[in-house]
Amino acid sequence: MTAVTVLTNPVAGNGRAATVSEAVISRLRERGAHVTTIEGRTPNDALESTKRAVRAGCEALVAVGGDGLVNLALQAVARTSTALAVAPAGTGNDFARLLGVPLDSPVAAADIVMDARVRAIDLGRARDRWFATVLSSGFDSLVTERANRMRWPTGPLRYNVAMMLELTKLRPIPYTVELDGDAFDVDATLVTVGNGPTYGGGMAICPSAVVDDGVLDVTVVRASSRTRLIRLSPTLYKGTHVSLPEVQTFTAKTVVLTAPGMTAYADGERFCALPVRIECVARAADVLVGRSSVLA
Repeated sequence: MTAVTVLTNPVAGNGRAATVSEAVISRLRERGAHVTTIEGRTPNDALESTKRAVRAGCEALVAVGGDGLVNLALQAVARTSTALAVAPAGTGNDFARLLGVPLDSPVAAADIVMDARVRAIDLGRARDRWFATVLSSGFDSLVTERANRMRWPTGPLRYNVAMMLELTKLRPIPYTVELDGDAFDVDATLVTVGNGPTYGGGMAICPSAVVDDGVLDVTVVRASSRTRLIRLSPTLYKGTHVSLPEVQTFTAKTVVLTAPGMTAYADGERFCALPVRIECVARAADVLVGRSSVLA
C-alpha cells in the first residue's frame, strides 16, 4: 500500500484517538506510504472529505476511532477498490477484533495496512446505509437511546444505569419478522441482525455470523421476565445464550423488522425507526486484516 488516507475522530476514546493517529501516521510513513489525513470533526464534513479521497484513488483508508467512525468510513469505501483498515481507539472496537487488529498497538495496526492482506467481506444495508457488524432493535436499542439522553454518569457506567432504568419498564415488544419473504409475529425482548458476530465490545449476540457467507444471522430473544433477562446477559459474551429456550436463531439474505416505537442501531450508531428492510450485500467491501483474524 502506497497511497493511504488516515481518517481520525479526535474525540474517540476520550481523546486517545489523536495519540493513536500520530503513531499510525508515523509508522506508515516510516514504511514508505504516502499519507494524507482527515479529521472527523463533523460527521458530514468527514464523510465528504473521505469520499473525495476514495474517488482520488487512495488504496487504503485507515479509520482511527471506534465502531462509529468505522461505520462512517464504510459509507465511503463500500463497492469501491479502496480497502478499509482500522486503528482501534474507541470503546467497543468490535470491527477491529473481527479484522484481527491488536487493540493496544497502533504500530501493529499500521503494519497490517502495509502488509496488505486484503479480504472481501459482506455488508448489511438498511435504507441505503451500510453496516459491518450488528443491527439491533428492542431492549438494547432502548438502553442506548436512554444512555444517549443522559448527561450523568459518564463512560460505560452510563449504559449500566440506563439498562437498570429500562429494566423497570420491561415489556413485550410485538414484532413482525420477515425472512426472505416469510413472515411471523413474535412478542420479543430484542431482535438483532448480524453480519458479524459481536457488538457492544465483544458480546456475541449472533455467534454463528460470518462476514463472508452471503447471509445475515438473526437472533430473536422472546419476551421473558426481568430475572430471565438479567441471567441471560452474562451468556452473551460466550454466545451460549442461543441454546436457551427463549432464544431463536435464523439466517436470511433479506430481513424486514417491524415493531411500534422501535429504533434500529447498527455498528453502535442510530440508524432509523422501524420498520426497516435489511439486506446482505455479498463482497461489498475490501478490508485489511491481521494474521489473527478469522478472515486471514
